[in-house]
Amino acid sequence: AVTVAAKSDLAEVVVCMLGSSSHKYGLIHRGTLVRKMHTSYRHTFRTIGNIPLGKVENGKITMFQTDYHKRKKSETRTLLKFEEKIGLVYSYPGMTNDIINFYIDKEYRGIVLAGTGLGHTSTYIFDSIKRAIEEGIIILMVTQCLNGFVGMDVYSTGRNLTQLGVIPGKNLLPEVAYVKLGWVLGQTQNPDEIKSLLLKNIAGEFLEREIPISFNYNTDEL
Repeated sequence: AVTVAAKSDLAEVVVCMLGSSSHKYGLIHRGTLVRKMHTSYRHTFRTIGNIPLGKVENGKITMFQTDYHKRKKSETRTLLKFEEKIGLVYSYPGMTNDIINFYIDKEYRGIVLAGTGLGHTSTYIFDSIKRAIEEGIIILMVTQCLNGFVGMDVYSTGRNLTQLGVIPGKNLLPEVAYVKLGWVLGQTQNPDEIKSLLLKNIAGEFLEREIPISFNYNTDEL
């Protein structure tokens, strides 16, 4: 990690951790696409939906990708406002309207809903989702699967959620969606601007497509 910070031209948030059980090298993961995938493995961090940005071995940095933010001499502008009244809710069997209603009654401004599969919830909570959106709460749908994209136009459940006003979150990881929603709501209260910013690729969080080998990449072959 120190080598990357000192010697690379990266100008974005990354995670640099061990890349194998042998501890011979570290992998550089984009902060918006990385997930810890094991409780105790030291090489637990994985890039989801893509391959790592690069590798560090024996003090040498090897980049696997070129589409990353590079350091510049231009002035950095910070936009630090963050809306704290947002929630991250996982859909589960037997879920009731009480869960979403809690966030409505507590005057939350946004909810990330981690749905099953392509981005689904039980129809039993549609009433509370409808109420939330009618009261101005932004609901962003992501998938619990981590790998893959939300596809809410495939089945009727997803289409109905979209018609209610739920915003499909593409390939956003749940925690990334939570941070992005909080940041967006800290910048604007205009509904059109909120949706536009949520669907804008700001920090490499969105992928145009999933690389086939990303689900089970072998670093030695990159």
